[in-house]
This record gives sequence, structure tokens and C-alpha cells, in this order.
Amino acid sequence: MVDASENDRPSEQRLLAGEPESGGRRGPFLVVGLGNPGPEYVWSPHNAGFMAIDRIAQQEGVVVQNRRCKAVTATCRLAGREVVLAKPETYMNLSGLALAALVKEFEADPARDLLVIYDELDLTLGTFKIRERGSPAGHNGARSVTSALGGQEWLRLRIGVGPDLPPEALAATGGKRPGRDYLLSPMRKADLAVLDEVLDKVANATRRVIIDGPGPAMNEFNRRE
Repeated sequence: MVDASENDRPSEQRLLAGEPESGGRRGPFLVVGLGNPGPEYVWSPHNAGFMAIDRIAQQEGVVVQNRRCKAVTATCRLAGREVVLAKPETYMNLSGLALAALVKEFEADPARDLLVIYDELDLTLGTFKIRERGSPAGHNGARSVTSALGGQEWLRLRIGVGPDLPPEALAATGGKRPGRDYLLSPMRKADLAVLDEVLDKVANATRRVIIDGPGPAMNEFNRRE
């Protein structure tokens, strides 16, 4: 019996062994959470991306504290792949400055080696969605990333932070949802408890993206509960 060659092993096995799917050097995967630095913003809905990075770092036993590329970073290994976790220090509206610096520093392909995690007011708190591309809509951080990277071809995971408002509450505001003040104010304890559960799912989804790619991750985690 002839043994199968190394190249015949399933791609997931090669990933778990820390090998590239094809020949050549394989750089780190970048996982970047968007938010605002500063103690006043730590528990605000707009910092859900920062919270996700901290949760992944906590689970992997690393601390996000190294300063490089206009961000604080940490390096770990997920599924056999070197991963750089990063939180830009440029404030939300200029997130693209740090993203561009990180992509250049690590020679990353934004469409293949990057996952950007940020809050989404149009998604209800307790949910999240993964998308491979798309318009930044009204999110200033996503708009900055799109501008800095020169296009919309970058993977994003959007964490819902929108309150689950009953129809009568929306009617009272003319259909207008909470805006800037809500996003930048500390979250209630009950809402933080809901977000806390979501962050564990986000960490699992991030690992799935790195192991299997965005397609399988979206099939698993974008399903309606």
C-alpha cells in the first residue's frame, strides 16, 4: 500500500499542523476589533469590537498590550496559525489608519488574512453576522477601513448592539433608532450580560473562520436562532 503524500492530507489537517494550504510563506492572520481607547468608552456599545478582542485574548492566555502600527496588539496561535489580535488606538472614525499600517506591516491580503470585528446598531443585541464584503453603511469605523484598504473586499464580523425595541417604542420616535449618545454611553448590566454570552460565540466564530474559511463559518453562525 502506498502512503498518501503530505499534499493529499485534508486542508484542515494541514491548518491544524500549522502548514500552509499551498506552497510558500504564510503570514499571520489579523483579527482587528474596532473601538475607542479610553476608560470612558470601555463598556460602551461602540466598543464591542474591543471587547471581542479582549475575550479572544483572555481565552488564549495573552494580553493585548504591545504597541505597534497605531494599535495595541498581542500574538497567539489559533488552529495552528499565527494570529495577531489588534485594537486600533486611532479612535473609531480613523480606524483605517491602523488597519492599513497592520496590513502593510504583516504583508496581509485583506480579502484572505484579515477579520475586522465591530458593533452594528442595525443588528439586535444578542446577535452577530459575518460578511465577506459590503458597504459600511453608516458605520464610521467601517467607512474608514474601506477607504484605507481601497475597497469593500474585507471580511467583517458585526456584533449586534441595537436595543430590541417594541413597535410602539419605534413609533414614538418616528422609527428612529438610538444613535451616537447610546453608542458612546456605558451599557446597562443586563445588556452587558447578553453581550457577554455573544462574545464567547464570536470567539468561536473567529476560530472557525481561521480554520475553515468564511463560508463554513457563515453557514454555522449566520443561522437564525
